Amino acid sequence: MKYVVYILFSESLGKFYAGQTQDIDKRLLQHNSGKGDFTSRGTPWQLIWSSCCDTRSEAVNLESRIKKRGIKRHLQDCKLL
Repeated sequence: MKYVVYILFSESLGKFYAGQTQDIDKRLLQHNSGKGDFTSRGTPWQLIWSSCCDTRSEAVNLESRIKKRGIKRHLQDCKLL
């Protein structure tokens, strides 16, 4: 089963959020309906980047690397900012 690492942006907060999931559509709906401590405050969240991984382990490692490096820096490296 595939996993997706994703980055969301909240215009109202001016902040990014990174996570990983198996069902990106369902997860985005959860974020935008207030299910989550951090993301409940920044609705609506927009999906601005995603990447597929073959295993959950790969997805968790990629998410961790993005967060350690900084989400903004990751997006700059991808030429998205």
